Amino acid sequence: MSGSVPFSETKAPEAPERLHRGALRLVDISASTMANIGPAYSFYFGFAFLVITAGVASPLTIILAGIAIALLGNTLSQFSRAQPSTGGFISFVGKTFGGTSAVTTALLCGAGYIIAISSVLAVVGGFLSITLQHYLNWNIPWGIFTVVLTAACVVMMIRGVAVSTKLAGFFFAFEMLVLVVVSVVAIIKNAGHLSFVPFEPSHITNGFTGLAAGFPLAIYIFIGWENSAALAEETGNPRRNVPRAVFLSIGLMVVSYLLFAYATVTGFGYNGDKLAAATIPFISLAGMITAAFAAFAYIAGMTSTLGVLIAAANSQSRLIFNAGREGLLPRWIGKVHPTRRTPMNAIYTFVALAGGIIVVWALGHWIGGHTGSLDPINFFFESSTMGTILILVVYFLANLALPFYYRRFRPAEFSVVKHVVLPILGMVAIGVPVYYLCKPGQAAPYSWFPYAALAIVVVAIIYAAIANQRDPGLGERAGSIVADE
Repeated sequence: MSGSVPFSETKAPEAPERLHRGALRLVDISASTMANIGPAYSFYFGFAFLVITAGVASPLTIILAGIAIALLGNTLSQFSRAQPSTGGFISFVGKTFGGTSAVTTALLCGAGYIIAISSVLAVVGGFLSITLQHYLNWNIPWGIFTVVLTAACVVMMIRGVAVSTKLAGFFFAFEMLVLVVVSVVAIIKNAGHLSFVPFEPSHITNGFTGLAAGFPLAIYIFIGWENSAALAEETGNPRRNVPRAVFLSIGLMVVSYLLFAYATVTGFGYNGDKLAAATIPFISLAGMITAAFAAFAYIAGMTSTLGVLIAAANSQSRLIFNAGREGLLPRWIGKVHPTRRTPMNAIYTFVALAGGIIVVWALGHWIGGHTGSLDPINFFFESSTMGTILILVVYFLANLALPFYYRRFRPAEFSVVKHVVLPILGMVAIGVPVYYLCKPGQAAPYSWFPYAALAIVVVAIIYAAIANQRDPGLGERAGSIVADE
């Protein structure tokens, strides 16, 4: 019905916009994925909370989170081997369950990642402000740095995926060098009292409850592991390289986080109270060794945050770009730069909405008379929590879709273990952080995040159902653009 098209602008173009195919290699998408995870950025601001919940045995939380992420990695890899797509989970769920599920997943995925990336925008300015205050006693509002640095990153992303991905990879290499050197030196320095205390279950604070309480944040410090799927169209041989990048990135990050965690706990003498009292434990650890190490740790935190911003916005904006290209979201989002073949409208939309969330958050504090809590680290915890709830819903839908997809489209390749058992275990693993993120009795604003997430889910489903009814072709277009075809 022609009268229904203006409602959602979902009529797909005959010749879809294509990205710069073959611009990236395995090493590029692997580095981009790990830059998206941002080990310094994630570990700096996440580990202290893990210590508060699980105590000195908090590395066990990281191990469990790594196992959960590996289960999700199986789902993404299986989909990418069969049908690599820039749309990632949106395309996979939509191809399996139809138009309504495709639009719902696109909205949830977009909302979750935009809310989560807003925390990165805040920290990218906030961390520079903290660093300048520490070393030069300059008190410059972090919002100014956020605007300037975000604009510079957007320019790099528009210039080309190869340029911006390599820059993110360079930032990642630098932060890893600093993190590894500091960790190894800290372990050597404390060689006289090394022990397995951080890996002994008996040293978990409050037992399983303490371990599980930090599990949502442990999952969050791995967010970005799915980056490579969104770069499939720009990657050579994506059916092979995307799964390799997924597991390579997860494996290296698990090992790295355990090294950093063990070094930090050891450096603090296995004292959970001292660890929890430190604002950024790893930087404090570096300072215990030498002032120069602390300075490099600050720089690594800055480059890590920039790398996360570039890599995350690059990959996650491509998810909504593909949804626009396939007609699941407004079609103008699916436009590419005429010469550089980058998804410029999706990048602008993604970053602008994330910036808008920060503005609304700040206005809320000003209106409520709580300007003293306009802390970027505070915003990091709030926005990352809210965004993670929605992202976990998308992970759940992807795991649910995998067995149905293989049964319907690739029955000859169907495996009970790969396509039923592992996805079910993945859904169970997701259930733990969902429970702790949504359980009653939390302080505001965390207490109303589950209701906000539920409202977004309901609105997304209603919108998707209406859009699918007005444009029945949505289901056919979901996942119709395969990366290497």
